[in-house]
Amino acid sequence: MSNAGQSPEITPQLLLRAYSIGMFPMAEGADDPTLFWVDPDERGIFPLEALKVSRSLAKLVRSDRFVVKVDHDFEGVIEGCASAATGRPDTWINDRIRKLYGDLFGMGFVHTIETWTPEGELVGGLYGVAIGAAFFGESMFHRATDASKMALVHLVARLRAGGFELLDTQFVTPHLATLGAIEIPRDAYLVALDAAIGRRADFFHWPKKQPVSGVQALAAVMAGRD
Repeated sequence: MSNAGQSPEITPQLLLRAYSIGMFPMAEGADDPTLFWVDPDERGIFPLEALKVSRSLAKLVRSDRFVVKVDHDFEGVIEGCASAATGRPDTWINDRIRKLYGDLFGMGFVHTIETWTPEGELVGGLYGVAIGAAFFGESMFHRATDASKMALVHLVARLRAGGFELLDTQFVTPHLATLGAIEIPRDAYLVALDAAIGRRADFFHWPKKQPVSGVQALAAVMAGRD
């Protein structure tokens, strides 16, 4: 991984420009007020046509056990992503990250996919940045088994339905690899990025308030497969 150094001031506009050329900011930890630019030698992506959905995950998605909402509670999602969890005692989400992505959420560039219990408890979700036909996944969390996986399935379904071409994961963890994430060289990533951000896609091809069933989401994820 190559870093481009610390930045004293990052605005929402600068952040969007950075994404468009393959860079993103991180902090050393939640209590570190500084940010630095990251430009990995190998970039993690999810090929949108190749998300791995196990039988058990497909069963969960079809069951609609969780209520899926879009752009409903950004603060709740980023708080969940920033909280300590098993195997993750600290995160890179500091106060500057929260403010920057909150501003981009208000500007319509950041989106959330959220999983809720029928009783109204937020138990999982993810957030990311959309530019053109590229979606840059930032972080995900869960407080109930497979709640974040269900959010990911619904994200991929929405991206495919809306004509997106690139789902960036920044890095590939063993967990993401089991779901189909792969690494590609920076040069190949930049070619795919340049093509994707130059095209139009619609995150709200399925309207924000329109319920999307698990059956509908799975159909979109599996479309075109043998």
